[in-house]
Amino acid sequence: MSINSMLFLTAFLPAVFVLDRLCVKNIRVKNLLLLLASLFFYAWGEPVYILLLLASIVANYGIGMLLGSFLEKGNSMFAQRAVLAAGILVNLGMLGYYKYFDFGLRILNRLLGRQFEMRNLPLPIGLSFFTFGAISYLMDLYRKRYPAEKNLVDMALYMAFFAKISVGPIARYQDLGRQLKARTETVEKTAEGIRRFSYGLAKKVLLANVLGGCVDKIYGLPMEDVTGAMVWCAALLYTLQIYYDFSGFSDMAVGLGKMFGFTICENFNYPYLSGSIQEFWRRWHISLSSWFRDYLYIPLGGNRKGKLRTYVNLGIVFLATGLWHGATSAFLVWGMFHGFFIIIERIGLKKVLERIGFVRYLYTELVVVFGWVLFRVANLGPALQYIKRMLTPWNDTSGAMALQELMSNRCMAAVIAGVLGMGLVQAALKKFCPSVEKLKGSLAEMLWCLILAAASMLLLINGTYNPAIYLNF
Repeated sequence: MSINSMLFLTAFLPAVFVLDRLCVKNIRVKNLLLLLASLFFYAWGEPVYILLLLASIVANYGIGMLLGSFLEKGNSMFAQRAVLAAGILVNLGMLGYYKYFDFGLRILNRLLGRQFEMRNLPLPIGLSFFTFGAISYLMDLYRKRYPAEKNLVDMALYMAFFAKISVGPIARYQDLGRQLKARTETVEKTAEGIRRFSYGLAKKVLLANVLGGCVDKIYGLPMEDVTGAMVWCAALLYTLQIYYDFSGFSDMAVGLGKMFGFTICENFNYPYLSGSIQEFWRRWHISLSSWFRDYLYIPLGGNRKGKLRTYVNLGIVFLATGLWHGATSAFLVWGMFHGFFIIIERIGLKKVLERIGFVRYLYTELVVVFGWVLFRVANLGPALQYIKRMLTPWNDTSGAMALQELMSNRCMAAVIAGVLGMGLVQAALKKFCPSVEKLKGSLAEMLWCLILAAASMLLLINGTYNPAIYLNF
């Protein structure tokens, strides 16, 4: 089940919402209800891997209790670190087996000249998200930012909450822990949640799905039939598609959280308005970039041990970022590609960019677009061929008619709406018409949100549903 499926929208969500409200103010019953609903939600799409999720919950609960006991009793630092290391290894081992086992075998086959048989393991939905959430729980527990969670139901709900388990954001226990014990469900908060969910659903269905149809057609063509113009078109459309797909799901998660009294962290802040790659990563997938900052970059030494060590640490972080997204050489190169520009910006490019006005935005967008080609194709050889055609479009100037055939009027409308909605309209309204903020939460906006939701559901009924891009990560 997905949070943008008709089953979820017409049956699961209304039923859980009504049952939650019937629980009145009994927080323990509410948490148990949401946990059972979340486990049902997960088992609907992953009936086998529900056991994996339950095992992860029990393991992290037990390790957290043991670590918390050691911290309270003042056991040796070695013992505390040993428990923390064991917890991290359990989580990374689970993630590594399902996500990187075949990748490791392929590397061994090339190095040793062997032919180890691939397992072709399907990736459990949400594995990367709930695993990183568990690691952050243990790390912050070790740092004494909160006591160990002693209620197994609350721990399970933190890891399995249906609003965020499949496509994030990577919520931290530091933010959700207090809300598991006490939270309020108000009419205003519920209305805000519905508003955010409606916008997120529209982003996914009305924009990302429509754009994705055209992108899939172009990348589905034989390489010899793809022109430079087509590749540029596919790259630019995918740049919009992945933003509206992922930010749409993040908006839906935030909205669902508010409906049930939770405040879930924001994951996007108009990343395509960035004037540098550093700024882009402060605005894109914020929960992941901040996770790597707090639990990898800073523990490695951050920028406290000299410039060379800083650059090495950044390289490691972006290598890990690429690996988190996928177990192929294309994702590793994509991570290192972004890491390279982060490093040269720190060396001095950032100061140059700050002096050249609009050009810095063009530079950022070009880096991001070329990076998305690697990301979308997910195979280094073909991706480099596509990039070569983008860099030498004059070698083939044909394909104008083909592009017209590939791009429908609906796709063109989605492009226009996508470009305007990626932050340009919002920034203009904030600067030139600040009074528009008064419409937020008004009856007019609620009616607009209902129209968006109805249009989205109509397209879903007609079979335009596509799974989330980040569902595979």
